[in-house]
Amino acid sequence: MGGDHAPQSVLAGANMARQRYPELHFHIFGDEAVLKPRVDRLRGLAQVTTLHHTDEVVAADAKPSQVVRSKAKTSMRQAIDLVKAGEAAGVVSAGNTGALMGLAMFMLGTMKGVDRPAIASYFPTVKGETVLLDLGANVTCDARNLFQFAVMGEMFARTVLGVQEPTIGLLNIGSEAVKGHETLKDAAALLRETTLPLHFHGFVEGDDIPAGTVDVVVTDGFTGNVAVKIAEGTASLVTGFIRGAFQSSLSAMIGYVFAKRALQKIRVRTDPRRYNGAVLAGLNGIVVKSHGGADALGFATAVGVSYDLVRYGFMDKIAAELAELTQQAAAAEADRAAAAS
Repeated sequence: MGGDHAPQSVLAGANMARQRYPELHFHIFGDEAVLKPRVDRLRGLAQVTTLHHTDEVVAADAKPSQVVRSKAKTSMRQAIDLVKAGEAAGVVSAGNTGALMGLAMFMLGTMKGVDRPAIASYFPTVKGETVLLDLGANVTCDARNLFQFAVMGEMFARTVLGVQEPTIGLLNIGSEAVKGHETLKDAAALLRETTLPLHFHGFVEGDDIPAGTVDVVVTDGFTGNVAVKIAEGTASLVTGFIRGAFQSSLSAMIGYVFAKRALQKIRVRTDPRRYNGAVLAGLNGIVVKSHGGADALGFATAVGVSYDLVRYGFMDKIAAELAELTQQAAAAEADRAAAAS
């Protein structure tokens, strides 16, 4: 029931995802009187869907703390409950981001070895796609948080983008080792010294993101959220400039006829619906956030992200790397204790 165009965009997106991945089964939560007629009209979807009635929903402007304390019967809460119970492999929502994060953390908890979950997604670049995290879950972070984000982002790049050996960069104000604050320098040291099979490139700058310099860009949630909003705004600005230019004169309109095919390729390559679906990484369960304004294609993409995370064992692979990381930390602590004695 969440999102600007719910429930129609959610149901149509689920039906689109069903056609891409015939083995999927959906548990859809919301007002059955509203949902059932629409699901029944999508005959293929009705055959692979279990409806769960609830007349409570999380409002777009609801405070996360209030939702966690008092909204036990909402569609969002009940969907997460099903993941916690092991009856669903993951949850996808286009609803209130803060509420989704709050409920997911409260119900599922964080994975062993993760101090804070992060919001991760991917974006088009000159070379393909790049994963960026955190996108807003954590305004401030320490070096250990950034290191954990790198581990989760690297695995996201493997499972969703299919990159065999993802490279990792820390977002900074310069690529030189002397630049940036101490937290970034400490995180870089952790990434260089780890025995995990991570490919750390070093520091990267903002323009390295669209250039595709690395496969995973790691930053705190404040910086990441600002970066992605600037990117989205710039894309809209450039699109508007191009549209205005081709409408500015008769000769420009004629030129558009000849350029139409090339422009269509650009439109497809930069279509935000193709990159919809941010994972709340670091939780004991797969939770994917769809953009609230996503249409059916965008929501289907988010479902596809969750499907890939399940299919390629995202949770198990992260758990294995975090377990090794915990062992490293314990061994280092033992070495320090031995040296002190």
